[in-house]
Amino acid sequence: MSKSKYMTLIIGAGKSGIAAQKLLHNEGISTVLLDEKTHTIEDLLHYLDISNFKQAIVSPGFPIDHPWINLISKFSIPLLSELELGWSRFKGRTIAITGSNGKSSVAKWVYEILKNSNFKVCLGGNFGNPVSELAINNSDIDWLVLEVSSFQLEILQSFSPTIGVILNVLPNHLDRHISMENYTQIKGRIFGFPKTCETHVILPRRLVQFYKTELSSALSITTFGDDAMADYYAMNGAIFFKNDLILDLRSTFFSKRHLLECSGCAVAAIMNKINVDMLKVQESAVLFNGLPHRFEFIKTIQGVNFINDSKATNLSAMRAALQSCEGGVHLLAGGILKEENLTFIKEILVEKVNRLYVFGESAKVMKNAWDDAVTCLVFDTLEDAFNLACKNAKSGDNILLSPGCSSFDQYRSFEERGSKFKNLVMQWNKNCRS
Repeated sequence: MSKSKYMTLIIGAGKSGIAAQKLLHNEGISTVLLDEKTHTIEDLLHYLDISNFKQAIVSPGFPIDHPWINLISKFSIPLLSELELGWSRFKGRTIAITGSNGKSSVAKWVYEILKNSNFKVCLGGNFGNPVSELAINNSDIDWLVLEVSSFQLEILQSFSPTIGVILNVLPNHLDRHISMENYTQIKGRIFGFPKTCETHVILPRRLVQFYKTELSSALSITTFGDDAMADYYAMNGAIFFKNDLILDLRSTFFSKRHLLECSGCAVAAIMNKINVDMLKVQESAVLFNGLPHRFEFIKTIQGVNFINDSKATNLSAMRAALQSCEGGVHLLAGGILKEENLTFIKEILVEKVNRLYVFGESAKVMKNAWDDAVTCLVFDTLEDAFNLACKNAKSGDNILLSPGCSSFDQYRSFEERGSKFKNLVMQWNKNCRS
């Protein structure tokens, strides 16, 4: 039997897979879309045997060592990220942002600044709509702003954004990427590849040493951080560029130290690179509303502050949240740990936490690691942990949900976990008023 004409194979029927299929169909390209929920590896083998696949578009949920991806590779079919497929259709410029923590807020802030500066701009990638979906009707915009996850970076081939930004590289997704060395290397793909790089690079000064190869052909290199040796640095609620104050972020969402040193500096560097007036940046910072589940203040009840940081799915994010709290903290943590080293967070636990309430799959592991540093209580559920924290907290304290873990042992997403916390807060408020 002769094989069919050239087609594109799409792996994964989530948002990105559906968007890739729609984009290709609009261009007259035939596709086969397969998903683990509806197909088996035998189905995949059948299509590989009878079809001429020119490429395989892989959704980010499939790691590169997945059995399906290994099988496709044996047929020598090039792998392509949905993000790169969509990006390749844009005629304008691209700002691509990655990092272990904070990338959604930065991407949203950059988008709002450009929009308020009268640019035609789209926001997508890991946050918002898939890039292929945006490409169908917006290929002629001025700027494409992308939040890019490490999952989306794994199989990039020729991606080279106008501006590539790494905010930070902290222990995260090591259950998939195995080691910090590998994870760090994958993050560096945001800058493009040495032979094809046409990117202006923005990154923390302390990370330059890890990306010498990637930076060797960059159009420019700009650094940021918390010391005056960086091109952009934070001090006393403001951002400085080579000793000149250029952006005052006091009394804005980004005034917290960890946001100031990372998000504030990075965005100032981006906007200076493309000659956006810093007054526009200042205005957008004042108006910026934080994203849900990201150090989100919910309510003060009887003097106790309730903060939802459900997006903190790694321990570095938990540490950043604790650093931003004023007053004692009753910390709710738990879920599925992504990392094995739990010791580096002990110092901040001793400094900030009154009591630690752990729940879910990793509760006993966390208790064993931290019980000698802070009073640590174990619970089956978030609700049980929340109820005792409410009884123990005093006026001036914070009850902080910052799990340091993924949510998938008990919730479908960090959003669902955060919404559960919000509902518990509202119910507690109702009980206190009755």
